[in-house]
Amino acid sequence: MPRSLAVSAAAAALFAAAAPAHSAPSPDVPPDKIVIQLATVNGSGCREGTTAVAVAPDNTAFTVTYSDYLAQTGGNSLPTDYRKNCQLNLRVHVPTGFTYAIMRADYRGYASLQRGAYGQQRANYYFQGMSQTVQKTHQFNGPVDDDWQSSDVTEIAQLVWAPCGEQRNFNINTELRVNTGTSNHLTTSFMTMDSTDASVSTTYRLAWKQCPVRP
Repeated sequence: MPRSLAVSAAAAALFAAAAPAHSAPSPDVPPDKIVIQLATVNGSGCREGTTAVAVAPDNTAFTVTYSDYLAQTGGNSLPTDYRKNCQLNLRVHVPTGFTYAIMRADYRGYASLQRGAYGQQRANYYFQGMSQTVQKTHQFNGPVDDDWQSSDVTEIAQLVWAPCGEQRNFNINTELRVNTGTSNHLTTSFMTMDSTDASVSTTYRLAWKQCPVRP
C-alpha cells in the first residue's frame, strides 16, 4: 500500500536554498499542498525501510533520503558490491489545473576512492507510459576522500511535463558504480549516497505551469 510522506522540520531546512535563477521558468506554483506517495521501491541501494521522501513547504521541490546506499570494490568487497541501484515509483497528487516537470536534480554523498579507482553516479527519470530521459553520468576519479555533489539540469525548452488531467506515476532510476581501475585491488574504494549521520537528501526541483482550460 502506498505511504503518504509528510514534511519534517529537518527536510524543510534542506529546501532553504533556492534553485538557480537561470534554470527556473516562470510558473504559477500551486497554492494547495502536493502529496507524494512512495508506491514501490526496488533496488540494492534502497532496501525496504531505508528510503524516505519529503515535499518542500512551498511546493518547489522534494527530497529523497537514503540511509543504506553504498557501492564498493576491492579489499573484502563482494563481486556484486561494485554496483548499487534504486528505482522509485512515485505517485504525485497534483492540484487540479496544474502540471509539473523536473528541472533540476541535486545529488550528494561521500566518496573514498584510491588512486587509480573511479566511481560513477547515474540517473534518469520518466513518467509512466512515456519515454525515459537520457541517462546522465557523473564520474569521480581517485584519489578522493571527501563529500561529492552532482547536478542534472534540464533546459526549459526540453522539460518533460506530466500530462494534464492524467494520473501517471513518476519513476526515478539512480545508480552508483565503483571500479578498481588501476588501483591496488587489496584496498577498498567506495561511494555512498548517504553521510555519517545516515541521511543525505537528493533534491528534485520542480517546474510548474497551469494546464490549458478545456472548453
